Amino acid sequence: MKQQQSLITLALLGLFGSSAAQAQNVSIYGLVDASVEHLSHVGASGGSLTRLPGLTGSAPSRLGFRGSEDLGGGLRAIFTIEQGFGADAGTLNQGGRAWGRQAYVGLTGSWGSLTLGRQYSMLFWSQLDADLLGPHMFGSGSMDSYLPNARVDNAIAWRGTFSGLTLGATYSFGRDSVNAGPSPSGTNCAGENAADSQACRQWSLLAKYDTPSWGVAAAIDEIRGGSGAFAGLTSSALSDRRTAVNGWTKLGSLKLGAGLIARRNEASSTAPKSNLWYVGAAYPVTANFTLDGEVFKLDYKNSANGATLLALRGTYTLSKRTAVYASAGHIGNDGALALGVSNAAAGGGPLAGGSQTGLAAGVRHSF
Repeated sequence: MKQQQSLITLALLGLFGSSAAQAQNVSIYGLVDASVEHLSHVGASGGSLTRLPGLTGSAPSRLGFRGSEDLGGGLRAIFTIEQGFGADAGTLNQGGRAWGRQAYVGLTGSWGSLTLGRQYSMLFWSQLDADLLGPHMFGSGSMDSYLPNARVDNAIAWRGTFSGLTLGATYSFGRDSVNAGPSPSGTNCAGENAADSQACRQWSLLAKYDTPSWGVAAAIDEIRGGSGAFAGLTSSALSDRRTAVNGWTKLGSLKLGAGLIARRNEASSTAPKSNLWYVGAAYPVTANFTLDGEVFKLDYKNSANGATLLALRGTYTLSKRTAVYASAGHIGNDGALALGVSNAAAGGGPLAGGSQTGLAAGVRHSF
């Protein structure tokens, strides 16, 4: 299978190379991020773990192809295919999908973009500016594993920006066709089922307004269950909905961001409602060194469960495309929660109700 996927990639490289003159705008892009991570208080033994994680570092590694063709009258055809991989072992992420990060084609004009395929949920687009650490190894993905996996199969999406106002929506007929679990990167909910028209559907909405110095955003994302789906969503009658509101501002060189993600998960019979709060800051100490950090607080309503995560990162840019970074994070769990400080690889969490500290350093190169 891996050999097949490599041959497909090489064939695509040759195809795009020969057709670039016709399409006029085809590009190859990517990012490779590798780090060393050290975690304390791992599992029942309470020992430490040092590893090279494969899911993310300061950002997830990826390889992508994008292109467009001018159709005239302000209309363009567009496509993107993008795969995620672990630099630790060279394996594919997103449940082993060949193009697991994005795979879509569509049309774009002054009215926005209409695209078909595997795409980001509007929840992802709502978090880009306010969640300052984003997909970092010690970040929001440690508190809610859906956030770095907020993309759906079989989706129709529209998104457009009009004088600072961005609106968008997605609708999926079957949100996740991969069985990679139980795991958020493949939740075994293929949908597109004539016997159950609601099985594994997904929808999301976005409203976002940005100026040069501040912005606000709101989004709703709902996924439905289906027979055999993971995370307890084993029926199409069950849904998991996240409602997000956030904002960001710049005060000189200092950037601040804060937000709330309210969740109603019908797969949980004991504590279906929770709130994830976060606030962060980023400051360029010098022209080459940026310091940023965030605090996350997760609370389950009518439950003792909860967690608090503090994370700090320093990034030094060696060039426009290359940077080195160091990071520290600490999580404290309450009740029966056993969330790990890191979302950079599966496993490595503490015991229920325990705390954990993570330290990491790495290098990132984009192309």
